[in-house]
Amino acid sequence: MSLHELSLRELGEGLRAKKFSSRELTQHYLGRIGQHDKALNSFITVTAERALAQADAADARLAAGAATPLTGIPLAQKDIFCTSGVRTSCGSKMLDKFIAPYDATIVQKLDGAGMVMLGKANMDEFAMGSSNETSYYGPVKNPWDVERVPGGSSGGSVAAVAAGLAPIATATDTGGSIRQPAALTNLTGIKPTYGRVSRYGMIAFASSLDQAGVVAHSAEDAAVVLQAMSGFDPRDSTSVERPVDDYVGALNSPIRGLRIGLPKEYFAEGLDPGARACIEAAIKVFEGLGASVREVSLPSSPLSVPTYYVVAPAEASSNLARFDGVRYGHRAEGVHTLEELYKRSRGEGFGAEVQRRIMIGTYVLSHGYYDAYYLKAQKVRRLIYDDFRRAFAEVDLILGPTAQSVAFKLGAKTDDPVAMYLNDIYTIAANLAGIPAMSLPCGFHQDLPVGMQLMGNFFDEGRMLGAAHQYQQATDFHQRRPKGFE
Repeated sequence: MSLHELSLRELGEGLRAKKFSSRELTQHYLGRIGQHDKALNSFITVTAERALAQADAADARLAAGAATPLTGIPLAQKDIFCTSGVRTSCGSKMLDKFIAPYDATIVQKLDGAGMVMLGKANMDEFAMGSSNETSYYGPVKNPWDVERVPGGSSGGSVAAVAAGLAPIATATDTGGSIRQPAALTNLTGIKPTYGRVSRYGMIAFASSLDQAGVVAHSAEDAAVVLQAMSGFDPRDSTSVERPVDDYVGALNSPIRGLRIGLPKEYFAEGLDPGARACIEAAIKVFEGLGASVREVSLPSSPLSVPTYYVVAPAEASSNLARFDGVRYGHRAEGVHTLEELYKRSRGEGFGAEVQRRIMIGTYVLSHGYYDAYYLKAQKVRRLIYDDFRRAFAEVDLILGPTAQSVAFKLGAKTDDPVAMYLNDIYTIAANLAGIPAMSLPCGFHQDLPVGMQLMGNFFDEGRMLGAAHQYQQATDFHQRRPKGFE
């Protein structure tokens, strides 16, 4: 078995047993990036020199017996996390030349655990997109079919892991940007409870929705890295001061007696029949493992998409106001007035989708429209939260589809923003409510991966990961790899 086919646990065991060194492992992945990434465009920046230096430090740490379970294991960082001395572009021309002067908390934590950063993964510009086609650096391709999208906005992260260019990657999720791309590329992706993982050093899109997480081949791999990422951070005012549960220890929790809810609104019109069949088969696996299944209702869930596309653009409008050509970011040349500097710098630095969302957000926050749109959206957001609260009084987890269908063709929806926004119809509600959610592989339709979504109550990541792990012990979908990248 090749090194890139091993799980994180197997990689850690191999490093500690001196079957291979971190430098050899890092060189293996850098070689695969050089061999395959021209076809995928999953990386914006490859940090080979830094990676090899970190690998040598990890080998010294392993030799001294001071290693963590993650020491010496490579990863890709989504290019939304600030990394000291390395370009942090957020997939935008606006930040193409921005060299971060500090590390995000997530970067600090994973560096502290001894992990090795291979580079910065491509993404939709400022995390705005569901297909990774809005990146200034070009679209990312899906390893399962390079003529199809990998999902977004964390498309670079999932493409790199799915193709074996990195064993694991960080990602972010504002309305489904971890779970939807994970579903389209046969990966396990988890968005923890809002506030569980620090947002310090993560470039903001919509501050009340953004949450960092991880994409991996399995729930076991995801649990190990999420354990290292999580925890209170006094530098992040939205970080929750609460002990981190033992996610790895929760993996072997039995499913018997687990109560799983199936939201009737998620299995209505719009779900592709092939995806539905895979999810229904997965439900039977859970029942076979001893879980009980019942129907629940989330009556406000059909309002998730319109609510999100008021709240998120409003927050984006506010957050992106700082990119004005004066303090940092792209600065237009040959301008003669301050107003011209603002207009041209923002017009040149932001792509079409980012400009669209800024304009929507500015409109809904403007005088005379705030009450009609933004305030009303926040009230509906509370109704969505209340739906989940009632559902979790009856069940432990909620199960449903992650995406409406398998990956679509590149360019198929770029001219129809509304069709693109509907890609997140099943994932947005979890962000609006702030609850944890994850996607995991559950089958194939037309030779393309299908993912199912699990949602849990606040800070119930352990139970969710345990259920996913037990499902993956009974199935092998997560072990399958795309042809041409074996």
